[in-house]
Amino acid sequence: MRYSIFSLLSEALRGNTGWQPAWRDPEPKASYDAIIVGGGGHGLSTAYYLAKEHGLTNVAVVEKGYLGSGNVGRNTTIIRSNYLLPGNIPFYEHSLKLWEGLEQDINYNAMVSQRGVLHLFESDGTRDAAARRGNAMRLEGVDAELLDREGVRRLAPMLDFDSARFPVMGGLWQPRGGTVRHDAVAWGYARAADRRGVDLIQNCEVTGIRVENGRVLGVETTRGFIGAPKVGLACAGNSSRVAAMAGLQLPIESHVLQAFVSEGVKPLVDQVIIFGAGHFYISQSDKGGLVFGGDIDRYNSYAQRGNLPVIHEVMEAAVALMPSVSRLRVLRQWGGIMDMSMDGSPIIDKTPIAGLYINCGWCIGGFKATPASGWCFAHTIARDEPHRLNAAYRLDRFATGDLIDEAGTGATPNLH
Repeated sequence: MRYSIFSLLSEALRGNTGWQPAWRDPEPKASYDAIIVGGGGHGLSTAYYLAKEHGLTNVAVVEKGYLGSGNVGRNTTIIRSNYLLPGNIPFYEHSLKLWEGLEQDINYNAMVSQRGVLHLFESDGTRDAAARRGNAMRLEGVDAELLDREGVRRLAPMLDFDSARFPVMGGLWQPRGGTVRHDAVAWGYARAADRRGVDLIQNCEVTGIRVENGRVLGVETTRGFIGAPKVGLACAGNSSRVAAMAGLQLPIESHVLQAFVSEGVKPLVDQVIIFGAGHFYISQSDKGGLVFGGDIDRYNSYAQRGNLPVIHEVMEAAVALMPSVSRLRVLRQWGGIMDMSMDGSPIIDKTPIAGLYINCGWCIGGFKATPASGWCFAHTIARDEPHRLNAAYRLDRFATGDLIDEAGTGATPNLH
């Protein structure tokens, strides 16, 4: 059913007895035109755009658990397009534009909140870097404003501006950035894809990828073999393990990224604030909890949990930036598995195996890319060639040297 004010009033008048399930729970068919492995934000958005933009509706999304059980349901919900390099700015700006129209497009309240993203700088060097980034953004038509200390103080007076270690000198402000409700993104895309005929198959783990004569034939699963001439892998932190089933070794590593939520308080943080000196970021949810995080745990792991040293580091950065938060209690903590690429930028491309496509290497920026990732991956699968927006995200760039090193740290995934 289509959600609207009229359906809401109708159900309220009859005791909410007519609501239908958000999506079907079908049995897998013997074969499909395309299979997407991974029922997270990127996999679901890919299936939706395959159906909407390319007319491919005989598509299945296979997920080993329940839809949205991975990183899309365990992140800090930030969306932005304040990138520096030409390979990244157009892609993430396209994603932000898709976010702006997402709720009307999929007929679902994803709670898109363009409250703004403020990236602080604390030294002359980081100010120059922020100015360079802002100029690069404006050259691409992206909104950006360089604020001095008083400009930041007007936006966020609760910050500690005079810390002897990291004094706040200003910030790069992107007003169109903000947050989106993470699980609503998964539910909204799932429902929209289902309405266009896509089969969403939960509790169906892929155990093998069948390849013959250099071409993919389908996937082996815990619910039997499912055939398809095209298979797209959107498995986030498990990408290397799933790709290995087809004999591929990917240039990525898996690391854990932790996030935290405090007890609810009255409105305190009106925007998203990123503290570069401590690699700390914070926003406030509609329930009042402060949502924040920091660095990855810097060792390879597939466990969705973190370690105590990083918890200590994140709390230290939080108190250095906003001393008042030292009085709050942390309600919960969780970890997601990040697929860290060697240059800090993603991979959306064909593989050497005909009909097999890969979407991975999102590092800590996968959530904000969800719409554009699915949009470009769907184009790549349907047309068997990349779109201009993901042309730079080639798999072979690590062999040719055409890297997109946004952080400038080289081939060190734990630093991206």
